[in-house]
Amino acid sequence: MINRFFKGSEFSRNVLTLITGASIAQAIPIAISPILTRIYTPEDFGILSLFATISAVFGSIVNGRYELAIMLPKKDSDAINLLVLGFAICAVISFLLGFIVFFLNENIRNLLGNQEIEFWLYFVPVAVFLTGVFNLLNYYNVRNKYYKDIRNAAVSKSIVGAASQLSIGVLKGGVVGLITGQLLSQLVANSRLIKNLGRKKIAVSVNKIKIIALAKKYKDFPRFTLWAGLFNTLSQNINNVIISMFYGLSTLGYYSFTERVLGMPASLIGSAIGKVYFQEASKEQQETGSAYNSFISASKKLVLIGLPFYFVLYFVVEDIFYYVFGSDWLVAGSYAKIMVPFFMVRFVVSPLTVTNQINKKNKLGMIWQLGLLGLYLTVIYLSDYLELSFEEFLNFLVVVLSVYYMFFYILIYSHVRIRG
Repeated sequence: MINRFFKGSEFSRNVLTLITGASIAQAIPIAISPILTRIYTPEDFGILSLFATISAVFGSIVNGRYELAIMLPKKDSDAINLLVLGFAICAVISFLLGFIVFFLNENIRNLLGNQEIEFWLYFVPVAVFLTGVFNLLNYYNVRNKYYKDIRNAAVSKSIVGAASQLSIGVLKGGVVGLITGQLLSQLVANSRLIKNLGRKKIAVSVNKIKIIALAKKYKDFPRFTLWAGLFNTLSQNINNVIISMFYGLSTLGYYSFTERVLGMPASLIGSAIGKVYFQEASKEQQETGSAYNSFISASKKLVLIGLPFYFVLYFVVEDIFYYVFGSDWLVAGSYAKIMVPFFMVRFVVSPLTVTNQINKKNKLGMIWQLGLLGLYLTVIYLSDYLELSFEEFLNFLVVVLSVYYMFFYILIYSHVRIRG
């Protein structure tokens, strides 16, 4: 069905290339999830979630968001210099983060209120650095339409991650397998994507003066888009810290695993459409001054795929969790049913948010993300004040965030429509 839907244009072929790789990459963790849920406990997944949360927060800003700017210049030499700029910033921030963790490990552990995370904090700078490098290489490969290599990197990443988590989990047990698998998989993905740098004469193109000039030209990315990305990452991950503190590590494990499962369609199809949309919309913007046609085309594909999938999932998700992941994870299934409507809305809207970067409306994106973070904090505060159960908290959160995401879609559409 998907093959027929995406048959035809270059856009569709590129999306299908990414989806093919992502399908294989996502099929592997889906296949081993029933085994993982019997090897690792909800508490193990909770620790992994805290580790991933901290890494994601810093990983979202480690390049100064210059990785997004790689897509925009007409000259390849400018894109290469932006890549080098992003790498330099990534190295410096990762080193400083390592310095902070080394001297303030105990303080950070106490702040998080979690004893088990103390040892793994030392590996956060490594995870942040690998994330930053991956983001840079990913956008560089998208710019040059190396979609097959992105596909192969995704598959390799998934295979290594799954093999590591299974083998280490069986031999040793505990969260060590989950975190080690995550780090090794990221390292492998980077090694696959970095090979394409050899296709360009990078050494000849890199110029210190040009790097400084480009840093100034695209200064809105660290000024506004960086904060937008940080607020977005905080808003999406702050729940993990709060849930751990107020509802316990086990509840966090159920919740984070639920997010992982429900987020797979977004990683599989939504992310692929978003990447190709970014490339096509940037090109349309350069040629016509508007990305309207690309926006409408991507919107239709996201709705036509996402709506029926999540509609069916809503009625069967609890049974899936019970029979596939085991009776111990039925609680996660009940959480999943509550969260399905929001994931449907986010599936459609999130890939299109890069429109702000394309239209150089970075400040608007920052304001929206700040509002999103504010909503998360407000819901958390009110839930604590009203002493809501975790299920009541989830229902409250889903309603508020779904409305907010739909409002942002309307805002993006109105802006693109005016420019068109």
